[in-house]
Amino acid sequence: MPDTLKLKTNRGKNLGKILVTSALPYANGDIHIGHLVEYIQTDIYVRFLRLTGKDVIYICASDAHGTPIEINASKRGITPQELVEEFHLRHLEDFSRYDVSFDEFYTTDSPENQYHSETIYSRAKEKGHVSVRDIEQFYCEPCGRFLPDRFIRGACPKCGAADQYGDVCESCGATYRPTEVLDARCAICGAPPTLRTSKHFFFRLIDFNDFLTAWTSEPGRLQQEIRSFVQNWIDQGLQDWDISRDGPYFGFKIPGEQDKYFYVWLDAPIGYIAATEHYCKTRSDSTCEDYWIDPDASVEIHHFIGKDIAYFHTLFWPAMLKAAGYRLPDHIHVHGFLTVDSRKMSKSRGTFITARLFADCLSTWYLRYYYATKLGNSIDDLDLNLEEFVNRTNAELINNITNLVSRTIGFLNKRLESTLGKIPADVQDLIRDVEASVNRVHENYLSLRFNNVTRDILSISDMANNFVQQRAPWTSIKSDPERCRDDLTFVVNCIKILTVLLKPILPSYCKNVEKILGLGDLKWNDTGFDLENRPIGIFEKLLDRLEPGVMEKLIESSRESLTQKHASSTEKSPAFKDEITIEDFAALDLRAGKILSAEDVEGSDKLLKLEVDLGQERRTIFAGIKSSYSPSDLVGSTVAVVCNLKPRKMRFGTSYGMVLAAALQNGKAILCRINNDVPPGAPIK
Repeated sequence: MPDTLKLKTNRGKNLGKILVTSALPYANGDIHIGHLVEYIQTDIYVRFLRLTGKDVIYICASDAHGTPIEINASKRGITPQELVEEFHLRHLEDFSRYDVSFDEFYTTDSPENQYHSETIYSRAKEKGHVSVRDIEQFYCEPCGRFLPDRFIRGACPKCGAADQYGDVCESCGATYRPTEVLDARCAICGAPPTLRTSKHFFFRLIDFNDFLTAWTSEPGRLQQEIRSFVQNWIDQGLQDWDISRDGPYFGFKIPGEQDKYFYVWLDAPIGYIAATEHYCKTRSDSTCEDYWIDPDASVEIHHFIGKDIAYFHTLFWPAMLKAAGYRLPDHIHVHGFLTVDSRKMSKSRGTFITARLFADCLSTWYLRYYYATKLGNSIDDLDLNLEEFVNRTNAELINNITNLVSRTIGFLNKRLESTLGKIPADVQDLIRDVEASVNRVHENYLSLRFNNVTRDILSISDMANNFVQQRAPWTSIKSDPERCRDDLTFVVNCIKILTVLLKPILPSYCKNVEKILGLGDLKWNDTGFDLENRPIGIFEKLLDRLEPGVMEKLIESSRESLTQKHASSTEKSPAFKDEITIEDFAALDLRAGKILSAEDVEGSDKLLKLEVDLGQERRTIFAGIKSSYSPSDLVGSTVAVVCNLKPRKMRFGTSYGMVLAAALQNGKAILCRINNDVPPGAPIK
C-alpha cells in the first residue's frame, strides 16, 4: 500500500478507538451537492470501519460563529443563535436524507467549545506563543465596523486574480494580510474601506516551524500533493496568525479583554473536541480525554477536509494542539472540489444545486453511488458529468447490480418456492476470484480508493450475470430443477457478498436487499459462500432507471429556484445581486451596436423594435424600454449589446440579442450608451 495512507487498521495492530471528522458546515446557508462530496466520502469510510467491527465515531458540528452569521441574522431580524439553530436543523435533515451517519452533530456555539477555546488560548499564551500588537486594518465607514478578512473582496496580491477573499486566494492558494488586497472593497456595501489601527492578538506560528516540518513529513500523515504544498508554505516562511477580531462579532470573547473576540477559525476546529466531549457526556462510556488528551490511549484521529482549508488544518490546527498539550490528528485526508460538466459550479447556470433540491427530485442513492465511482485518494477535482451520471447509473447500478438481484430472486420466487439448494461443486475457481475481489475491496476502502471499490464490485456482478447467462436457468429448470436451484444458490451467495461490499456506499439500498434475502444486518465477516438449503424473501423493487434529460430538468429547477430566491432577496436589498465569477462574466459577448432604426411594436406597451448594426451583421432586437424612450430618441445611438444571448421567439418576432440598460426603482430605464466614435461590432471589455 502506498505510504499516503498506512493506517494502523491495516498493519495488524490492535487499534482501540477511531475518531473521524468532516469539516464543519457553516450555519449560514443550505449545503449543496459540492459540500456533499466530503460528507459522503467520510461516511463511506466510517461505515466501512463499522462494518469491519472497528470502534469508530463520526463527529461533526455546525460552524456557528463569525460576522456573516451576525449580519445575515440582523438582516432577517432574528438573533444569530436563531439563525444557527435554523440551519443546524436544516443541515441535519439534509444529511439524514443522504444517509450520512454522524454519531454527534453539535455546534461550535457551545459551553464545551468555549471552555476548550479558552484553554488552548491560555496555554499557548502562558508559553509565549501569543503576542499583542497594534495593526492597521480595513474599516468600512458606511457600515461603521472593522471588516473581517472574509468581508473584504479584491484582487489577489500574488497572482492578480480578481474578486478574492481578504485572506486567501482561491485561484493560486496564496495567503496574505487583508491590507495587501488590491482594489479592496467592503463585501457588505461595496464601498472602498479606510485604514484604522486596533490592538490584535497573534499566534506565533513560527515557533512551531521545526515541529510542523517534522509532523507534516511523517509518512501517511498527508497525501503527497498536500505534503508538497505544506512544505512550500513552510519554506516561504510562516507568518504570525491573527486570532482576534474586533466587535461587533458573533463569537467567544477573549478572556480579560473588552470588545475583542476569538477569530472564528480559532474556535471552529476546536469544535471537533467540543463535539467529542458532548458525545462522550451524553452517549458514551468514554471521555473526551480518552480521545484528545491521554497520550497512552489507543486512539487514531482522521480529519476529512477540502483543499481550500488545508492551510488551516495542516499548520494552524496542529500547532494550536501542540501548544496546548492536546492529541494531534493522525491523518488528514484532503479532497478536491466538485465541478459540473468540467466547469465550476455556477448559480447563473443552475449547477449550484442544493442538497435539498436534489433529494426532492431524485433518489440520493444515485449521487452516493456516482460519487463513490469517482472518489480516489487524491486532491483532484471530482466532475459530475451530467450525461455520464445518467448513463453510468443506469448501466452499473440498475442494469448490472439491481438487475442481478431482480432476475435471480424473482426466478427463485416464481419457479423454485423461494428456497435455496447447495452451491455447485464446479464453481471453485469463481469463488476464488470473488474472494480475491473481496480482499482488494477491503484494501481499497482502507486507502480511500472508492473508485477501485466500485470497479471490483462490478466485476463480481459481471461474473454472476455471465454465470446466469451461461447456466440458463430458464432452460435447465425444465430438465433438472435441482441443478437450476443450485446454480442460483451460487448467484444468491454472490448477491449477499455484493451487498456487504456495497453497504458503506449504499446503506439503505443494501438494507432493502438484506430484507429481500431474508437476512439480518450483514457484517464484513459475512463475505463467505455459506447460504444453502434455506428460504429467501420476496423480491421488491429497488430502484428505477434514470430517464434521459433528468439532470437537465434538475438544473432548470435549480436555476428557477435560485432566480426566485434572488428576486425575493433583491426586494429587501436591491443594491446587490449574487456574485459571479470572472469566468461567468467572460462568457458574455458584449459589443458596440449602432441603432439604425427604432419603431413601436403594435400590441405591446413595453417593447420597441430595434435594427442594430454590429459591424459584420445587422440584427433585430426587441427592447423593453418603450416607457423610457421614443423611437426618435434612439436612431443613431451606439449602445452596448449582448450578442451571444440565445434568440428569443416572441409573438411579435424573434429577438437576436439584448441592449443593456440600468433599471431604476421608478420603472424607468437608462440605456448604456457608448461614444459614437466607437465602430459597430467593437468588443466591450
